Amino acid sequence: MHHAWLLAGKRGLGKMHFAQAAARALCGAEDADGSAQHPDIHVLTHLPKDDKEERKRGDGKPYEVRRNITVGQIRALQQRLTTRPTLGSRRAVIIDPADDLEKSASNALLKSLEEPPAGTYFLLVAHRPAKLLPTIRSRCRVLRFSALDDDALGNWLTSQVPECDADTRAAAVRASGGSPGLALDFVNRGLGPLDTLMSRIVRDGDRNFELRGQLADVVGARPDRERIAAILDLARSVLASEMNRADRHAWSPLVDAHAELVRLAGQAPTYNFDPGLLVMEIGTLLASAAPASERADV
Repeated sequence: MHHAWLLAGKRGLGKMHFAQAAARALCGAEDADGSAQHPDIHVLTHLPKDDKEERKRGDGKPYEVRRNITVGQIRALQQRLTTRPTLGSRRAVIIDPADDLEKSASNALLKSLEEPPAGTYFLLVAHRPAKLLPTIRSRCRVLRFSALDDDALGNWLTSQVPECDADTRAAAVRASGGSPGLALDFVNRGLGPLDTLMSRIVRDGDRNFELRGQLADVVGARPDRERIAAILDLARSVLASEMNRADRHAWSPLVDAHAELVRLAGQAPTYNFDPGLLVMEIGTLLASAAPASERADV
């Protein structure tokens, strides 16, 4: 089998679960459910942001993570790869998500992909494969994960959250773009009211800023990074949905607003945005996509 695999697809399609199952199969792990750690399966992901967050992790509490997977993590892994596997002839390295490797970490990883230790297999989870170095992508076989269709996703969501009402379920299916993980996150984060407000802003505008004020109230004063990312994804989904129902001649403001949201989503993980101002900016971009009679007032 090829030594490096790129598991590519949008967030929430189960790529990490697949990587864990594949790693356990490669290493001959007996507990197929992955309930116990295996000494020959190495997982690199975001570390806690600082010592305070590390203590939270140690206590089993929610904690904030660093924005990137660091070169120090790759170097530490490479030191471990100089020895033989512990229990057999194979070991697996999972990097999740590989598209969050900092530049120096990517360059360091490339050396291991070019000259892989015997019996070592790399499984790179990537939500945005284009962010990876072309030289890394060229050394991997690509396994793409496809989104589910609306019916399949709706049925799955019903089985997971049977108490979810039909309107929320339909909104979650539309907003997630076929991703089970994102659909479940939509429900668990209570994004239904935000979806309703965003849709109203895009269709009706927000001449007196009332809806944007409600949007800020629903988001809350101190949303964490994951909630901000979910809100940005939702805003883009609302615009895409509106584009599907709008006449072609009305696409231009929708496309422009969507492009700006893509730019913001790319900056949010690394820029120190004020959450309140960022939410107002999202609301204003949505309002700018409303009919022309409203856009002049935003």
